[in-house]
Amino acid sequence: MDDFRSGVERHRPYLLRYASLQLRDKDAAEDAVQETLLAALANESGFGGRSNLRTWLTGILKHKIIDHIRRSAREIALGADEETSDFDALFDSRGHWIEMPAAWSDPDASLAQQQFYAKLEECLARLPAKTARTFMMREHLGCETGEICKELGLTPTHCWVLLHRARMSLRECLQANWFGK
Repeated sequence: MDDFRSGVERHRPYLLRYASLQLRDKDAAEDAVQETLLAALANESGFGGRSNLRTWLTGILKHKIIDHIRRSAREIALGADEETSDFDALFDSRGHWIEMPAAWSDPDASLAQQQFYAKLEECLARLPAKTARTFMMREHLGCETGEICKELGLTPTHCWVLLHRARMSLRECLQANWFGK
């Protein structure tokens, strides 16, 4: 029991970073991690060792994050989209790039570097809240578009627009702060 408990607790900093990135709210992230740790400790027998402990805990945390997002969506009616951006300046009247982004020299090598992940987290933190939440639900939590739309009160078109904005902003930020340096 003590070995399992200490193993679970050892992953707390990672889980907190993960939840903070997803929820963008320190208190909500702390709550989600606490719920995850309690659920894991209460269900030690559910961990059969078929996966890495971190992977198992992250799976529990993903469900806790989705539960938090659902509760938040019910508690607070999402108002009009407050998102504004300068993305139109990147494209001409036909929707083509005015200036093509530079090609990345070796993205696979960059992904392997821990510093890259730190820059990626910084870039994610710069996204508007609704855009970031949509992106994180889709790309990190693996939610389907329909589920995202239901939870965040979006139309499918609006969801795809937010995903596009997130990807464009992340590309621009990484280009400026990582690949272009």
